Amino acid sequence: MRSYLDFRGRRYHRLYNADHAQHTGGRLVSEPRAARTKVELPPPGAAGRVLLVDDDFGILDGLSDFLENEGFAVVPASNGIDALNQLRSGLRVGVIVLDVMMPMMDGWDFRAEQLADPSLRDIPVVVISASGFAQDNLQRQFYAREVLSKPLELDRFLQALKGICGSSDAGARSSSPLSH
Repeated sequence: MRSYLDFRGRRYHRLYNADHAQHTGGRLVSEPRAARTKVELPPPGAAGRVLLVDDDFGILDGLSDFLENEGFAVVPASNGIDALNQLRSGLRVGVIVLDVMMPMMDGWDFRAEQLADPSLRDIPVVVISASGFAQDNLQRQFYAREVLSKPLELDRFLQALKGICGSSDAGARSSSPLSH
């Protein structure tokens, strides 16, 4: 198994795609990606569809590869606006993995918009953050199913997603205070 170092010098295993790392010389990409023009369907037998919202392209690539290898279908979004646009364009997911600190629209603003939209409010959210905020505060503020600190413990992260997406009613269960 290959391991990589992040920008803080911590070691990660499979943090980002090796082909991408080779192509960019190991540098993390910071340019915005082009908008998606189509919604991709998950492969048959996929563990669940995950909307991964993070402004760090190394994390987007690494977690996408990790989750796809575990059987999930992953749709990336680089900020809250991109994520809302995809959801409002018909994307259906079993869970949203949401970073807190992002440009353009941060996690708090995204979650407020999501909860205000009746068609989106019941999608469960897992918050990931390197912000240093107390996890119990973030869980209360976001009505999140789970709050995980970066760098992620991949086994715990995977267990949380499987717990949410693994049941047949994963998309119907809510972390929203509006549906309780």
